[in-house]
Amino acid sequence: MADVPNFTPILLGSDMNVYGMARSFHEISGQTVDVYARLQLAPTRFSKIVNVHLIEDFDSDPAFIEAMRKIADSYKGHNEKLILIACGDGYAELISKHKDELSETFVCPYVDYKMLKRLNSKESFYEVCDEYDLPYPSTKIITKAMYESGVSITPPFPFPVALKPTNSVEWLNIHFEGRKKAFTIHSQVELNTVIGKIYDNGYTSDLILQDFVPGDDSHMRVLNAYVDQNHQVKMMCLGHPLLEDPTPAAIGNYVAILPEYNQPLYDKMKKFLEDIQFTGFANFDMKYDERDQTFKLFEINIRQGRSSFFVTLNGYNLASWLVKDYVTGELSSADTVFGNQDDSQAKLWLGVPKKIFRKYAKDNEYKARALKLLEEGRVGTTVFYKKDMNLKRWALMEYMFYNYYGRYKRYFAENKGDN
Repeated sequence: MADVPNFTPILLGSDMNVYGMARSFHEISGQTVDVYARLQLAPTRFSKIVNVHLIEDFDSDPAFIEAMRKIADSYKGHNEKLILIACGDGYAELISKHKDELSETFVCPYVDYKMLKRLNSKESFYEVCDEYDLPYPSTKIITKAMYESGVSITPPFPFPVALKPTNSVEWLNIHFEGRKKAFTIHSQVELNTVIGKIYDNGYTSDLILQDFVPGDDSHMRVLNAYVDQNHQVKMMCLGHPLLEDPTPAAIGNYVAILPEYNQPLYDKMKKFLEDIQFTGFANFDMKYDERDQTFKLFEINIRQGRSSFFVTLNGYNLASWLVKDYVTGELSSADTVFGNQDDSQAKLWLGVPKKIFRKYAKDNEYKARALKLLEEGRVGTTVFYKKDMNLKRWALMEYMFYNYYGRYKRYFAENKGDN
């Protein structure tokens, strides 16, 4: 994208999602990106394409909005468009909450706060799914009041069952031995124990108890979309995960994604996003249910996902949609791009060493296709970027990837082996 007008992206967070977005912007403009966060995480460390600014308690109010006011003041008198991009659920919620004020200075490509709260909560998201005829797993809601009353909490579907928090933002601050991002429960005794640990350690929101959709990681799908400021879907890119992180705190994080094309699925989700008047990035997690041949939705993220660099890797640069929408204005007249129709351009995205993928991904036709891409060198990662590599960064990224050997050896059989 040559000769675009001046613009400045501002990213919130410091994780792999942030680095993927910073890299996407760098591939367009070559510019270094300012990043604001509470903590410095490994993916953005020792990088020359990001300037990380750490702010105490930046992931919550009042520190967040007070800091954003100071950041806004620092840009007074500048003529470029300032694009504010959240790279985590908490930051997306904070931008949406203060959208009216922040929009006086920044481009804020997010839905209003009422809609964000409705979509972010898995409980109310499933109510939205009912309204728009979108399939999701059979679900029962568990409340803290139910637990405290001593009522027997039994699933209306057979074990194993899935258990997860409805409030992903609150869950970030809950800690106890055995905590997981999501649980697969195999017995009534285990269910009672886990629910007790969750509520006894400070969680207050509801829990989702769901029918477990059978199948290994290769039954998952992840759909990324960009919806412009006129609520028109302009890009959809479907990913086919083949392997997930088995670490308890990271279960559900994809570490290997093939690009995939599915026009009926694209059409269904495009209609949904336009019907609800969505704006910005949407990231859907879903799983293919062989029992009824449907894709069951798990959640929508009101942002790009941590593995969404696979979109950029496959030719649909994530940052470009924001620039074309809010800077050059060329997106309004553009047709929707439905990704991955040309298999000759496909690339495998990896978030773990190749040896981990080869050993732990389920043997099937999809893995065979991925291995062929590996042989042909059609593979990429988020964090290993040739234009941003020095000895310290290379060593840290290698160490970060090396750690997965221990994680898979310790956790894979326990958390993934029976799926």
